[in-house]
Amino acid sequence: MSSLVFWTANQMAQAIRDRQVSAQEVLEAHLQQIATHNAKVNAIVTLDEERARQQAKAADEAIARGEIWGALHGVPMTVKDCYETAGMRSTCGCKKFFNYIPAQDATIVSRIKAAGAIILGKTNMAILAADMQTVSDFGQTNNPWNLSFTVGGSSGGSAAAVAAGFVPMDLCSGLGGSARIPAHFCGVFGIKPTENRVSMAGAWIAPLEGDAGLQYMYAPGVMTRSVEDLKLWLAIVEGEDERWVYTPPVFPEAIEHRPLKSYQIAWTDNFGEITATQETRDVLERVIQKLIEQGCRVEKASPSDFNYTAAWENYGELIGAWLATRLMPTQPILLNNLRKLLAGGVVIKGALRGTRLKLNQYGVALARRATFTQQMDRFLSQWDAWICPVVPFPAFKHHIPGKPINVDGEQMPYVVGGVAYTSILTLTGHPVVVIPVGQTKNGLPIGVHLVGKRWKDYHLLALAEKIVEVTGAIAHPPGY
Repeated sequence: MSSLVFWTANQMAQAIRDRQVSAQEVLEAHLQQIATHNAKVNAIVTLDEERARQQAKAADEAIARGEIWGALHGVPMTVKDCYETAGMRSTCGCKKFFNYIPAQDATIVSRIKAAGAIILGKTNMAILAADMQTVSDFGQTNNPWNLSFTVGGSSGGSAAAVAAGFVPMDLCSGLGGSARIPAHFCGVFGIKPTENRVSMAGAWIAPLEGDAGLQYMYAPGVMTRSVEDLKLWLAIVEGEDERWVYTPPVFPEAIEHRPLKSYQIAWTDNFGEITATQETRDVLERVIQKLIEQGCRVEKASPSDFNYTAAWENYGELIGAWLATRLMPTQPILLNNLRKLLAGGVVIKGALRGTRLKLNQYGVALARRATFTQQMDRFLSQWDAWICPVVPFPAFKHHIPGKPINVDGEQMPYVVGGVAYTSILTLTGHPVVVIPVGQTKNGLPIGVHLVGKRWKDYHLLALAEKIVEVTGAIAHPPGY
């Protein structure tokens, strides 16, 4: 049963439906994996074994009666600790909220449950989601590939849990790159759907103003071990929600079954002056060469009229404006963190300026965002997808927040280095899939961003599946 914990969610659900394995056997295999490895990884910070066992037993009894709850019947999952989970504490990694137990699930949690999933526990995150490493009042999460290295953040526990075989799927979220950075660092798949395609109701705990928080750029996500599971997740959670007025109804995307050679793909290894490490570029170029060999039209290209420095500043301004008016119980903590990260460069400087924006200046900042989005739209209209790095570097050793990061002998500002690529695509709201495609000489994972047109998420996922057929799957960390 040890290999079972590295099956995909689709494989587990199918095996349970076909009675090849019981939901209780699946759950116990994962609980054993957690018991063996979680103490050193620290991915799961709240574990609800009793309720999970009750639900697994009920899932097996339902199968015996011929009942199928949904596409994830009996599959164990975890949830990032910022989401509201009814009857299970939700803390945002902050001891101030260690006793907070929500009465209602976040919308995507309720939809995943309705599809038959069993919520096993909550995963660690950077305290108040305010760092690109995962250290909270529950402690530090370590990378399963090398415990001396970071998992990224803020959804670090999510990526570590999936990579280490604790669960096949974890609900995460991101504003700058909180889901995509850990997916890249830990060698798992991830998605940021088109902005507002999926409801964010309950994605931030009620004591921190819950749904009254940031209503743009912040996006739900998921960590998985396959593109197929990303597709399954999106189909379950997308669509209108009376609790979140910004999300439209589900609309069909007619997916053409095209050969890979018919795709036109742009790629880049830099955003403005931020260039990826040589190892990252080498892995990316190998992917590009494989696509060329398949007959794709591939060209190195970027939006010609896009000012990355101004976009990073704009992104920071909008984050800062939100912090100045929201999250009041913890605002001093967050603003103090921004000041500590001042060496992070233009993003942090923009965020600090954003905390002092007047109403007319805020309106200008929103208009600037719309311009950047239109510029990215025009560029992507020429291509089926755009490939670029997720982060300029692979996972690094646990690091003092704010301290510059060594990138091929050069010191890169901490925050700009971490979110240089991810924040741009958050700002513009485009769908992005993270695909693990290689490893460093030291055995650390490297992923790529696959960026698509807004509202064409399934087209992007269809291409992602074809690319994985060429690049191959990444193995799980040794020793797990």
